[in-house]
Amino acid sequence: MTTAPWRDPARSAAARVEDLLARMTLEEKTAQLYGVWVGADTDGDGVAPHQHDMTDHHSADDYAELITLGLGQLTRPFGTAPVDPDLGALALARAQRRIAAAGRFGIPAVTHEECLAGFTAWRATAYPVPLAWGASFDPPLVEEMARHIGRDLRSVGVHQGLAPVLDVVRDPRWGRVEETIGEDPYLVGTVGSAYVRGLESAGIVATLKHFAGYASSVGARNLAPVRAGLRELADITLPPFEMALREGGARSVMAAYNETDGVPASADPWLLTDLLREEWGFTGTVVADYFGIGFLQTLHRVAGSPAEAAGLALAAGIDVELPTLKCYGRDLVAAVREGTVPAELVDRAARRVLLQKCELGLLDEDWSPEPTASVDLDSAANRALARRLAEESVVLLDNPDGVLPLAPDARVAVVGPRAADPLAMLGCYSFPSHVLTHHPQVPMGIDVPTVLQALRAELPDAKVTFAEGCGVSDPDDSGFAEAVARASEADVCVAVLGDRAGLFGRGTSGEGCDVADLDLPGRQGELLDRLVATGVPVVLVLLTGRPYALGRWQGRLGAVVQAFFPGEEGGPAVTGVLSGRVNPSGRLPVSVPRLPGGQPWTYLQPPLGLAGEVSNLDPTPLYPFGHGRSYTEFAWEDFAGPEARTGTDGTDGSTGTNGTDGTYDVSVTVRNTGGRAGAEVVQLYLHDPVASVTRPDVRLVGYRRLELAPGEARRVTFHFHPDLSAFTDRAGRRIVEPGALELRLGVSSAEIRHTARLTLTGPVRVLGPDRRLRCEVSEST
Repeated sequence: MTTAPWRDPARSAAARVEDLLARMTLEEKTAQLYGVWVGADTDGDGVAPHQHDMTDHHSADDYAELITLGLGQLTRPFGTAPVDPDLGALALARAQRRIAAAGRFGIPAVTHEECLAGFTAWRATAYPVPLAWGASFDPPLVEEMARHIGRDLRSVGVHQGLAPVLDVVRDPRWGRVEETIGEDPYLVGTVGSAYVRGLESAGIVATLKHFAGYASSVGARNLAPVRAGLRELADITLPPFEMALREGGARSVMAAYNETDGVPASADPWLLTDLLREEWGFTGTVVADYFGIGFLQTLHRVAGSPAEAAGLALAAGIDVELPTLKCYGRDLVAAVREGTVPAELVDRAARRVLLQKCELGLLDEDWSPEPTASVDLDSAANRALARRLAEESVVLLDNPDGVLPLAPDARVAVVGPRAADPLAMLGCYSFPSHVLTHHPQVPMGIDVPTVLQALRAELPDAKVTFAEGCGVSDPDDSGFAEAVARASEADVCVAVLGDRAGLFGRGTSGEGCDVADLDLPGRQGELLDRLVATGVPVVLVLLTGRPYALGRWQGRLGAVVQAFFPGEEGGPAVTGVLSGRVNPSGRLPVSVPRLPGGQPWTYLQPPLGLAGEVSNLDPTPLYPFGHGRSYTEFAWEDFAGPEARTGTDGTDGSTGTNGTDGTYDVSVTVRNTGGRAGAEVVQLYLHDPVASVTRPDVRLVGYRRLELAPGEARRVTFHFHPDLSAFTDRAGRRIVEPGALELRLGVSSAEIRHTARLTLTGPVRVLGPDRRLRCEVSEST
């Protein structure tokens, strides 16, 4: 075998794989199409629903026989149970040697892990969740974080990461909002692509999920049907995936659980083949979401047997069954031999898997599973990066009376169920929340300072008292009296409220933890009412995985600080904002509603979705998408565009005429006029006054985060191309229409500082897959 053409690295990957395929039996080909989840709990649901009934139970003898055919994937050797990183790396190396030695061709498996907010492994850095990445509006920092995550994965022998999530929030009641980047496809696409670039630059195969429509479920229920139309799918759901493939270079895509208009994504050839491969040109692997192929039989009921489910999934374009063998094994082999599943489908999927293994060096003779050094998955560099991202993601929603920053010697009552719990910082895909709940005797493995601990360290001269007040979601209010007493004795009360991340109903946020409305969980709203009634200024600190309705307290709070599960360094980041050491610079990636009902609602609404006289319900959010305050001030000066002028209504404006395939620049100088360094996020929105189909009133098409010292100024120019105004017309084509447009520069979607008016001329232009996806931005001093 050592002289076979498929072993020759001088040959092309395609030639090597064709030679190898010609040597393989049908059973050996199908063995490349599934993973095995060693150590998965088969006595209960473990960390995934249906884990028990969707897993073929393999004894040690079964596993030994199974790997004689080869093996496509190893599932989560670090993310299933607490494993010491050094010992885990050695164990994985031994497992890979065993797999290679057992098969005729000596090919190891691809190993995958979750890495949604850091490597989901014991003693690995827990970074802020993706919703916090969106709040940072800082793609380069997210790319750097992903590069660190990728290096950690590679250091222990992992090849593939199941991230990022590119679902666009459509209803914040959905439990997995914390896993998303926000409610705007441009923000999701640009930040998500940065994460992909970072992960791929470290040699890890990034896996985009969930393709596609998963977050648009009816009633915000996990794994519920999707009723989205063609234009929502094309203009909201799909663009982040297209950007992450074209600009990020992702090499894998995960098929979503959901059905859309009656067709499950895992059995949709239009989605997984016609669009993804033929139109977009994707050449990597498509993997199933966990048990998604079996669900075609058990949940969707479009298949009558595992073999039928396998046939549907292969025909649609799913190459790899995850997390473990159920449908792509003996049942599939029998169906191929009987002629009910074409052998060409197995060859097609095996070819894609082996091409990726070839890219990873797993077909070479000198692939080495051996770890080269001791492993530190929570290094000082990781923690510094986690701290920086956490600090940039904290959003100061309001500070009307200047209660913040806190005085260094203040009497501070810290109250609330999230103040003294390390898990308050972590999302549901962090290892402590995701896995350690099943191992209560095992220590967390990383240091996660609480808000209470961090505030005492931040303000050593302050008198800090504490009362929990109530639990996150339980009905007990017996602690209210002590909480009110502590607040009444203080100069200021810091109420730390929010979510507990968990899985499938074990939390208030996370996978399978959907909610009926956007009231604060449990009795926390009542506790906040009691604290406000003391008359002591209350600073509300929210540690959550979704936005909650805050209109009930509008005008009654001293300040409001929002942090979306900010990770292991979130406590110092939040208290740095409270003390003033950190100048807040986060911006909302999701709107904060005024009322708990009236969902779904995001800022991407056409005119009929906005407030109007036809309904007594006003859906206008309390804090809009893109909103966030600072401890310094910024002046926006010298706005310019073609024929810039001052409008007759006293507002700045500009007019210009251009073709549908030209460019159009808008510029502004931003100056820090305050006394301390800070960051301003300049946001470019598009308004289309008249179109052939209804359009969102405004939508984000560009942004730039500017870090400015006191007195420093920087000029930022957005190079807008009309491709960014494109939408899907009534015939299903993506077009640029001639006519009027407005480009609006703002500090949020609702607070616009400057407007440029543009008229596109010429014919309707139909766009192809080479359309421009990004607004280029330049800076000068």
